[in-house]
Amino acid sequence: MKRIYLDYNATTPLRDEVRDVMVEDFAIFANASSMHGSGREARERIEEARIRVAELLGVPAKTIIFTSGGSESNNTVFGTMRRLASNEQGTPLDSGRRVFLVSAIEHPCVLNSAKYLESLGFSVVFLPVDSTGRINMDELKKALSEETLLVSVMMANNEIGTIQDIKEIAALARARGAFIHSDAVQAAGKIPVNAGELGVDYLSLSAHKIYGPKGVGALYIKEKAPLFPLIHGGHHEEGLRAGTYNNSGILGFGKAAELAKRGLSEYNKAMITLRNKLKQGLLEKIPNIRINGHETEVLPNTLNVSFSGAEGEAILLSLDLAGIEVSTGSACASGSLEPSHVLLASGAGPELAHGSIRFSLGLGTSEEDIDYVLEKTPPVIARLRSMSTLE
Repeated sequence: MKRIYLDYNATTPLRDEVRDVMVEDFAIFANASSMHGSGREARERIEEARIRVAELLGVPAKTIIFTSGGSESNNTVFGTMRRLASNEQGTPLDSGRRVFLVSAIEHPCVLNSAKYLESLGFSVVFLPVDSTGRINMDELKKALSEETLLVSVMMANNEIGTIQDIKEIAALARARGAFIHSDAVQAAGKIPVNAGELGVDYLSLSAHKIYGPKGVGALYIKEKAPLFPLIHGGHHEEGLRAGTYNNSGILGFGKAAELAKRGLSEYNKAMITLRNKLKQGLLEKIPNIRINGHETEVLPNTLNVSFSGAEGEAILLSLDLAGIEVSTGSACASGSLEPSHVLLASGAGPELAHGSIRFSLGLGTSEEDIDYVLEKTPPVIARLRSMSTLE
């Protein structure tokens, strides 16, 4: 049966060049922390990969540490802030800074890290967004104070694709002496990301969102920004992240970052064309739908649509039977029956939130695929609406 994969925001396939690099590395089996020749060879390859990842972000290689993925990178930042606010490390930080500002539409790993801090007695403000999913800057300015320790806002949302003005947010945070963190897992490799120009202190990314392997990510740490290890152990990553290096994963990450940087412009053009074709086709063929997210400040590959009068899980399963693989939201929340917190925060309402589908396109998507989706989706929605009690 024809299979069309439109869930690239959940994960991407390995590019052939990435797989080749990883397979080749299986023969270089030495521990990259060993001092003998084989160990040094393995370490040299890791440092080359670090340079490639740093180049994707436009930063020095020494500001990058490797992690197991975006969730670990994000948790490392929040763990660092907890220790700073608690003065656990004997730091000279003003102990009055115990307030955290987090956008209401963050990935669960950030939201739950913030809620954990809240359970420990810290103050957490969940910043509201407008109907397009963008941070309300006036609300941010009101929330910022001399007590703010960290502002954490994702660069691009994984569900609706809305892109935030991280540069402005960072400038506002810095003016109040707060640290700024951005989860750029969905942004890096899809749109230009220069961590230095953005002015952030920390930025997270993950290999499997850019056609690299799962289980490896990175964290950018601005020079002189504090960081305490989440995982304690040996001297790996300058003592900031213990554990034997995942050689093949890191090398695959490096190659994926290199390819993403090289093909960014071409990728953007192709994805915008396909996304626009899908968007216009759905609007023309299906009445009473809502396009979620920002009109222009949006990831080029992401289209989130609410179909009134139809339930999202039923749409997903029906499309799957037709060979079209999509998502109802974040892959990390796929086991939940709750409506998307992202759509609720942007004012969609429970019914529309429950009836939303995320189409996320990628390098394997063709115009023929979009034509097939536009052929199969309208009758699916019509059938589900005819059986629904929602309208």
